[in-house]
Amino acid sequence: SRLATSLRVPDNRAAEPHGRVMAGGGAKTVAFDMYGTVFNVKSVAESLQALPAIGPEKAPKFTQLWRDKQLEYSFRKGLMGTYEPFPCCTSQALDYCCEVLEAPLTGEEKSALLEGYKKLDAFPECREALLSLKRHGHRLFAFSNGTKADVEGLIAHAGLGDCFEGVVAVDEMPSKKTFKPDPKAYEFFCSEAGSTPAGTWLVSSNSFDIIGSAACGWSTAWVKRTKDSVFDPWPSTSGPKVVLSSLAELPAALG
Repeated sequence: SRLATSLRVPDNRAAEPHGRVMAGGGAKTVAFDMYGTVFNVKSVAESLQALPAIGPEKAPKFTQLWRDKQLEYSFRKGLMGTYEPFPCCTSQALDYCCEVLEAPLTGEEKSALLEGYKKLDAFPECREALLSLKRHGHRLFAFSNGTKADVEGLIAHAGLGDCFEGVVAVDEMPSKKTFKPDPKAYEFFCSEAGSTPAGTWLVSSNSFDIIGSAACGWSTAWVKRTKDSVFDPWPSTSGPKVVLSSLAELPAALG
């Protein structure tokens, strides 16, 4: 495993909300999704509002479409077997948004927005929740479709370097790179972290990630960041074992 040299600074029914389903005692390996779970991808909205071609009126729609297309492009590239690093998906999704929303941005403006994606705000409860979990003996890892360099940069920028044992990013896969929710991504995590599917939890605000990891035998905690978030209604798949409104509820849920 390369993690030694890294960061140093089911049931078909969804669980009851707010961590009412307890996970049971014992230390666990916990993989945290980064974008949307630990880091707020909508924190770019302020930068978008300040751009004349977008402004406050277009910014909310632009922000959401950018995120949706970013994910869509990663899924499509994974399915096609034509992997490109996540920042490529982010950049191409930005270009798409500019065209469809008729928001002509200069190259300099686009570059500034892409740089902003490397300095997203962490959700305010994250540090306290992560340190609490660490004190309880859980092994915490960042697990992302993003590049390892970008994720480590986000963690350092947010001052969370002492919260994680390591970073597992799909761009480090030794061959045939792909994206979550491909089962190979979850297998790669277990190999890197030295864990088993039965002994691993995924914490994510993204239902595709929850469903993907549960299909591989992981336990899951879905962070429902907004009241209007909807978990994918797939009757044949396992819902999350725990549903949280924020990471602050996770220490009590995991025990």
